[in-house]
Amino acid sequence: MFSNLSYPVLQAYWWIIVSLLAALLIFLMFVQGGQTLIRQLAKNDKERSLLINSIGRKWDLTFTTLVTFGGAFFASFPLFYSTSFGGAYWVWMLILFSFIIQAVSYEYRTKANNFLGRKTYDTFLFINGLLSTILIGVAVGTFFTGSEFSVDKMNITNVSDPVISRWETATHGLEAAFNITNLSLGLAVFFLARVLAMLYFINNIDHSEIIQRAAKTVKICSAAFLGFFLLFIDLILTREGFAVDPDTKVVFLEKFKYLHNLLEMPLVLILLLAGVVGVLSGIFLGAFKISSKGIWFAGAGTVLTVFSILMLAGLNNTAFYPSTFDLQSSLTIHNASSSKYTLTTMSYVSLLVPFVVAYIWYSWKSLNKQKVNEADIENDTMKY
Repeated sequence: MFSNLSYPVLQAYWWIIVSLLAALLIFLMFVQGGQTLIRQLAKNDKERSLLINSIGRKWDLTFTTLVTFGGAFFASFPLFYSTSFGGAYWVWMLILFSFIIQAVSYEYRTKANNFLGRKTYDTFLFINGLLSTILIGVAVGTFFTGSEFSVDKMNITNVSDPVISRWETATHGLEAAFNITNLSLGLAVFFLARVLAMLYFINNIDHSEIIQRAAKTVKICSAAFLGFFLLFIDLILTREGFAVDPDTKVVFLEKFKYLHNLLEMPLVLILLLAGVVGVLSGIFLGAFKISSKGIWFAGAGTVLTVFSILMLAGLNNTAFYPSTFDLQSSLTIHNASSSKYTLTTMSYVSLLVPFVVAYIWYSWKSLNKQKVNEADIENDTMKY
């Protein structure tokens, strides 16, 4: 089946797979959003434990998806991995650090005689929720704004210094956080994660006071999310984009490139609009109807929206990881991918992706058979 596909088709196929995994990851980051709301929605220790145990039962789904996404990206587009992770390492190290302290916090928060204390671990959870969402959004933003790096594949023959990619700034990725386009996406992801978390709490928790507080706070965070998201969309659709000549493979700046991508790929436009409608519907159900169904509409909308945005960055002859230092060093799905043999072999492995989705669905359904309440937490020997 896959062996009959052409190399360009396989490259596009794997960009679609990676984008889908990224979209699922952003949805599952409602766990991180919930961690930033613990002190805001809870008024005592019991309510804090209720919130933490509600999202704590899902944190491994986010981590599993993150690992799957990272592995798929590394295997399919290794040059991106070596360029970004090897150059912008401060951003990725901060993201990794935040996930490490998250895992430690869930493991040791309620352990007897833990020397740091619950408040410290609650602070760690907040740090993970804040850093991971904003920095992942900033990292994705560079797909549209570019980064300062250079690539010279001939360096592989240099025995004394066989480094293909070089980062051209001393800040090694931190400079991306000071770009308004990147930062607007980072803050949009942060507030979206909080919105999804509150919709999840309304769906998952049996506690009227917390639900009322969540429904009220959804309105505030939704306004912030929409503001930053619309700012990001406006900035990318009106800026110059990094286009690739399909014949010569020369990278050049094209005015309104991402707007052209949206119009030239009508299916992506439809998916983006459907995603936005889904998110808005979920917000309306949660904030004004206090309905448990809000998370499903907003969750599906999030996946469609993120997936569509990544399609704009990588398809239709576009450099998905552009270099502002040297345009011709920009990475595309064609010059950054693995070999045809590797992509073909991996494509058979990709048939397992539905099983990953099924695992998420089954785990979610098993853990959500009934809403979480204070009695459950008191009687749960596995509580966080």
